[in-house]
This record gives sequence, C-alpha cells and structure tokens, in this order.
Amino acid sequence: MATLAKAPDQVRAETYFREKIGGIDTAEQLVADRRLLSVALGAFGLSDDINNRYFLRKVLESDTLQGDSLANKLSDKRYADLANAFGFGTFTTPRNKLSDFADRIIAQYRQQGFETAVGDQSASMRIALYAERELPDLAQSSDSETTKWFKVIGSEPLRNMFQTLFALPSSFGALDIDQQVATLRKRSKSLLGSPDLSQFAKPEVLEKTVRRYLLQAQIAEGSNGTSPASAALQLLQARQGSLSLRL
Repeated sequence: MATLAKAPDQVRAETYFREKIGGIDTAEQLVADRRLLSVALGAFGLSDDINNRYFLRKVLESDTLQGDSLANKLSDKRYADLANAFGFGTFTTPRNKLSDFADRIIAQYRQQGFETAVGDQSASMRIALYAERELPDLAQSSDSETTKWFKVIGSEPLRNMFQTLFALPSSFGALDIDQQVATLRKRSKSLLGSPDLSQFAKPEVLEKTVRRYLLQAQIAEGSNGTSPASAALQLLQARQGSLSLRL
C-alpha cells in the first residue's frame, strides 16, 4: 500500500480528485470529467465502465432510498454503493460536498488499486483481500443468515472463495439456489464450526478462514512452491519506485 501511494500516476490522480471533487454539483458534471470519474469508479471496482457515461449518469442520479430506483434494481450492489456514496439523486446537497468525502473515496481507490495489482499476480490473493474487506460488513448486517448466504452466492469473489474453501465442484453453481445455501451452511458448520456468516465478525475467525482458503487454492491450482502472498509481495517490491498500475 505504501508503494502504491507513492506511484506518480496515483499521486496525480488523488491530487486532482481532492482539488476538484468538491466543485461538482451534478452527476452530469461528474461523468463529463474523465479524471474524476476514473477515481470514483476505481474506488468501487467499476473502472471497466469508464466509457458507459450515460448509464453511469442514470445510476448516479438514482434515489437510493427508493427500492425501485435503477441503482437498487441492478444485481451488482457496487452500483448502488456508488450512487449512495455521492447522493446526487437522494440529497439536496450531494455528499461530495462533505469535508471528509475525498479522503474516504481515495482510501477506497487505493484499496481497489492494491487488490488489482495483487490480482494481476495471484487471483486467489485478490479474492482473499476482497473477503477480508467485505465479509465483516456482511457478517454484521441485519439480514437473516439465509439472506447473507444468498449475497455470498451473488458475489463472484465470495462465491469462488467458499466454493474453493469447501472443495465444491464447478457444477455446484448449477444447483437450485436453496440447495446451494443449504450446502454452504452444512460445509461451514462442518469445517468452520458454525453455519452462520455472523461468525466472520470475529477477526480471528476471518483470518483463520482466509488462510485456509489460500492453502486450499494452492492445492487446487497445484503449488509451485510460492505462496500467493509472497508472489504478490515480490511483484510490488519489483515495481517499487516506478510502479505503474492499471487502475
């Protein structure tokens, strides 16, 4: 993360965002500024949508307090998170006017960029980083345990993680969704001691589970003697001082 924060492209992107984002009043203005939009999308892992400006404008103009708004109707919750973060369609004064807004978005932007860099070297390590970021929030949500597992199934990184952790076959996704939940809960109880996702609110449980996943991923992929963590670290160290990331 320290290496990433010092990269010239990263510094320029963050500086521009800090200087300009407070002057944006509408979603239309945001999507019209590619440099600002790049950071905003990068913070939510949506960089591939950089050219879908009309679609993004409609998402950003969504009232996230309305269940039938575009952002809330999309299956990918990242769009709702993006719309809610800015609040163009929800509040009279958008949230990018708040004094700590730039800091919060840039922190997410750095985290996503870090996960991307690591993911270029090790897909399993990127999934592990994603799980460490997302599972605690999911664990502490007010949703029922069944709904939490539905959300795991709907999240490609988390679904892949648990499918690998529990050594489930690739055909697992073809099962009825209720059967998938039942299987995941059963395997979770057997391997982790509890069928509930609320257990990941405990840091020690999360760490133990992520370590098990990385080990299982190495076994599934065929170990070459280098762990995902060490491979990712080697990548970042090799780029130190001249890091150029695809963000």
